[in-house]
Amino acid sequence: MLITILLIAVALLAVLAVVVATRPARFAITRSAAIPAPPAAVFALVNDFHRWDAWSPWAKLDPACQNTFDGPAAGVGAKFAWAGNNKVGAGRMTITSSRLVELIHIDLEFFRPMKARNLTEFIFVPKAGGTRVTWTMSGGNGFAGKLFSVFVNCDKMVGGQFEQGLANLKSLATPAI
Repeated sequence: MLITILLIAVALLAVLAVVVATRPARFAITRSAAIPAPPAAVFALVNDFHRWDAWSPWAKLDPACQNTFDGPAAGVGAKFAWAGNNKVGAGRMTITSSRLVELIHIDLEFFRPMKARNLTEFIFVPKAGGTRVTWTMSGGNGFAGKLFSVFVNCDKMVGGQFEQGLANLKSLATPAI
């Protein structure tokens, strides 16, 4: 009986290992929103980490989060680090590219709850009556990330937070009527 249970456990682990191995090695989570504000107004809110608390979906999850800033106030070289509760974890972001009202690239490092390094990109496209903002996070999926994605729909989870952040940006950037 014990051998049968062990064989079943080994078989289940082998099936799980095969499923994990077939998961994609890279991921990308993207959301977009139309914001009825000029591109420069929306761009300024993203290009300056000091302004992220006003719209970031994670800022409200831990009001006691310890934030630190380094480098220039905004644009290339600006750095933002945080250390908070289990909902926000700890990490650091560095703006690596910033082209006025066009795009912002951010090197995003997570230290906890899981270590990861990803690229975050914001693209700003002028449209009649405002700006189309596209927010993407992409990176590699190691074994732990692949295993996690078997049980959790990361696109839905993180994508929902991106949608909330874009809604907050819209609310903040839209001129009062």
